Amino acid sequence: MADTARARPARYTLEDLLDVVVHEFNTRGYDATSMEDLARATGLTKSSIYHHVTGKEELLRLAVSRACDALFAVLDEPGSVDGYASDRLEHVLRRSVDVLAAELPYVTLLLRVRGNTAAERWALGRRKEFDAALTELVRLAMEEGDVRVDLDPALITRLVFGMVNSVAEWFKPRGRNPVQEVADTLVVLAFDGMHRR
Repeated sequence: MADTARARPARYTLEDLLDVVVHEFNTRGYDATSMEDLARATGLTKSSIYHHVTGKEELLRLAVSRACDALFAVLDEPGSVDGYASDRLEHVLRRSVDVLAAELPYVTLLLRVRGNTAAERWALGRRKEFDAALTELVRLAMEEGDVRVDLDPALITRLVFGMVNSVAEWFKPRGRNPVQEVADTLVVLAFDGMHRR
């Protein structure tokens, strides 16, 4: 029986192509996914894929750029730039959960890059820039007296946003925990802890 994807070659926009590619990268791992795998998954020939991009690494760069761009856009929102630093930090935390839910496959891929290629090293550099911006917000919240000063701002950032990033491993858009509940719970844990008052 013929492969149905091969029987009816698909027409893809670059965005449609990226959706399929990101699924394959997340399922197989970037290094283990070949252009042949991508051709099979899309129903396109390899030469048709090369019509859109120069190769697998450009696909990775485009995919992780989508996740990075969405996260960095949060830093430019009014809630991230106006007001007390702790309020701005809370806004970034909540919106990062929103971005993760909206761009789940792309953020998942971003969190899995390890620095083996130029595109992966670029993505890791962008993640460091994002972490640095968050660390500065934590430091400012300390200066304003809203966050305890006996902790390292960079460590706080890593731990709190490590919680956010972990959501990518289990969150299901139609699961039992809606995104708002996840964001609310993360904010409570980050700012108030689990101790009963």
